[in-house]
Amino acid sequence: MTDAGWIVAAVLAAIVLLALLFRARLLAAFGYALRPLEPPQRSERNGKEEEKDEPRRDGATAGEERNRLEGLFDLEELEVSDIMVHRTNMRSVNADNAPEAVVREILTSPHTRMPLWKGSLDNIVGVLHAKDLLRALNEVGNDFSQIDVMKIAAKPWFVPDTTTLQEQLNAFLRRKAHFAIVVDEYGEVEGLVTLEDIIEEIVGEIADEHDVDMQGVKKEADGSVVVEGTVPIRDLNRALDWDLPDEEATTIAGLVIHETQSIPEEKQAFTFHGKRFVVMKRDKNRIARLRIRPAGDG
Repeated sequence: MTDAGWIVAAVLAAIVLLALLFRARLLAAFGYALRPLEPPQRSERNGKEEEKDEPRRDGATAGEERNRLEGLFDLEELEVSDIMVHRTNMRSVNADNAPEAVVREILTSPHTRMPLWKGSLDNIVGVLHAKDLLRALNEVGNDFSQIDVMKIAAKPWFVPDTTTLQEQLNAFLRRKAHFAIVVDEYGEVEGLVTLEDIIEEIVGEIADEHDVDMQGVKKEADGSVVVEGTVPIRDLNRALDWDLPDEEATTIAGLVIHETQSIPEEKQAFTFHGKRFVVMKRDKNRIARLRIRPAGDG
């Protein structure tokens, strides 16, 4: 190997080592530890069957590790606006509603934190944690009418939509926070971002018993996928293992508008990036719903 080759190899090794060290520190910060994998004990009877599965498992593991390394490098490239929950999909509560209505809405939500607003969604006045609400209810004998949500809610934390994921991750860890409201340069609410959103960019989807199917995406029996226009391209790519570009648009509707240079009418169809897009529903100047299938399926 030439001197230049050794230099390139050394640089690549250093990058991989730094990525692994970062991953270990990140997981350790949340109570996880990387342990060495030990080969499973195999009996003579099922040894051959396990050997057949090993190449598949090794290939899958290599792919997962590659995706995680790519996720680490993406932290400096991506901004919170690329992964945030858009305001059109953001669940929030009007703090001016009756206390009983506010309490019920928060307790029935699958989310642990809920933004509170007054007047309009651009005026977020607090973030209420379900744990704090339950504690307050216990103190008043579960009398919903005695709850003042503004006294329980935490002060909202606003972050610019241009903040990189690396900067936001560092800020989350520094503040020991998990939730932030994303705003644009005019201070208008764009959406919300959580610590879990950033972690999932690195290690992949984190599922638990409270997770629901991906909102706004429905697989049909004919192999097509019905998608709400507000679904982020990155989420769709991750969920369906697609590779649609997300450099010029954030949502799937935005991608269609960018590619067609128009706001298509209902039932119009287009083919690009190996997919066939059919506009199912248009709401004023917004693409509300699309059907997507492989281009070769007609």
